[in-house]
Amino acid sequence: MSNCEKDAPATENSTPLTLQACLEECMDAVDLFLNNHFTESLNKLQPRVEDSMYHALVYATVLEMQAMMTFQQDDIINAGSTMKRAQEICQRFRKKTAMVGSVTKSSGEILTEEELHAEVCYAECLLQRAALTFLQDESMMSFIKGGIKVRNSYVIYKELHALIHSDNFSKGPNHCHLEGGVSLGVGAFNLALSMFPARILKLLEFVGFSGDKEYGLSQLYEGATSLNLRSMLCALLLLCHYTFLTFILGTGEGDVDEAEKLLKPFRVRYPRGAIFLFFAGRAEEIKGNIDEAVSLFEDGCKAQQEWKQFHHMCYWELMWCFTFKRAWKMAYFYADLLSQESRWSKAMYVYMKAAYLSMLPQDEARPFGEDEVELFRQVRSLKQKIAGKSPPTEKFAVRKARRYKARCPVKLPVPVLEMMYMWNGFTMIQRRPELTEGMMQTLVDAERTLQDTPLNEYTVDDRCVVLLLKGLCFKNQGQTQAAEDCFNKVYKSEKKIKFDHYLVPNALLELGLLYTHLGRKEQAIKLLQKAKNNYKDYSMESRTTFRIHAALSKLKADKSDLDELTVL
Repeated sequence: MSNCEKDAPATENSTPLTLQACLEECMDAVDLFLNNHFTESLNKLQPRVEDSMYHALVYATVLEMQAMMTFQQDDIINAGSTMKRAQEICQRFRKKTAMVGSVTKSSGEILTEEELHAEVCYAECLLQRAALTFLQDESMMSFIKGGIKVRNSYVIYKELHALIHSDNFSKGPNHCHLEGGVSLGVGAFNLALSMFPARILKLLEFVGFSGDKEYGLSQLYEGATSLNLRSMLCALLLLCHYTFLTFILGTGEGDVDEAEKLLKPFRVRYPRGAIFLFFAGRAEEIKGNIDEAVSLFEDGCKAQQEWKQFHHMCYWELMWCFTFKRAWKMAYFYADLLSQESRWSKAMYVYMKAAYLSMLPQDEARPFGEDEVELFRQVRSLKQKIAGKSPPTEKFAVRKARRYKARCPVKLPVPVLEMMYMWNGFTMIQRRPELTEGMMQTLVDAERTLQDTPLNEYTVDDRCVVLLLKGLCFKNQGQTQAAEDCFNKVYKSEKKIKFDHYLVPNALLELGLLYTHLGRKEQAIKLLQKAKNNYKDYSMESRTTFRIHAALSKLKADKSDLDELTVL
């Protein structure tokens, strides 16, 4: 323990805290954060952000988490400038003669414990600043700048990892925190790099970098399950991977058992921690336990009132929970709350409000007297650029709502279920046959309505939307031949589709996943390669590309196999 008073107000003449005392105080601040005392956490850190690398880093990290949840330009700019200042503070503690990426002096002498901690903190600042750079601006210059930050960070983590695992390395008294920081960086890089297709890696200047998914997961798990300052961040990255990324950017095979195993000690230590209630709800949602998930998300909202951003995350999941149950009015209620309170994507929320109302019978009263046609017509005017870019889902909503500009618009057949597919929702309900059966009934009704509707310019597209979604339901029900027929019908309609060009590559993706499930590996690879190489510039292309990459990685198809199968 430090001899100086930990909680004494910082002044210009205050005695600096030792490295150990700084770490202990920052651990206390993290505890406050995880117990929903967000302002108290920041207040504990703020007095020493100018003279402690760890106070500066943790303070900036909390602000960045807030920015990631709000997507508000002011929050992003504030987090970016605070993280930049934290990097400058870390630089003061680094070895003066050390070059970027060097963790030893030119003479070969190992850095002091404090200098090693400064290296890992500096690398973490670079990594987090790069994440904010990508969030802020999608220009090529932004990617290049972000790539440089990430490359420098990568090199430091790589050298630190080799150093602390070398035979002659001498562990300092605060080694667990140093090791936790290295595990966070090495784990995050390996996991992230394993997810990106090669062409995107090149765009981000990651040429020559490689990612090992399993190694990345193991490093993050080590960091999450040991007592260190970064255990929270390691745990959150793993929970995001298991419960979100594997669904949104993957094949929908998240490891819910691993997520729950990881959550257990945090739930015991922080029983009312909003962030862990949220992930516990997500785990139940994945298992198909919708009522349990609803209860946990509601508890997450009740647990704290300080950061409304957590509420918005819960509202979003509650909206989908009621979607899975086909409780359209309840789902509408949460979309309406989001449209009023959240600034993430007004266009998306209003589109979802309109979509839910359009699922109701024509003669049923609409909540608040709202009209879906008028709501659909508002979507385009609500489109915005968030931190320099428009979310792909928002662009998709704008495209789908265009048809309602006509005086007598042609109704979208199942807009809620179509958007549900974009978030891989059909995978979420596969463990609950009655939920899939309900979706199938909705699709059969929509198909019947389309058959009774006079032909129009949207007819083929609308029928293919229904076919794609029916195929997913058949797959959930184990009716593989029926599913295959649906996906093939969409593919064979390629030349007739006028607007929804995303349907064909996604039909090929789903057919490839079906063949993978059936053990027809070679056919699966061919279809996935066709989806990857033959289609460009369609709605939600990046998300589909990530899913294709994940599917090919799952098949463990090596590059030579894929190259041979590229020409079909």
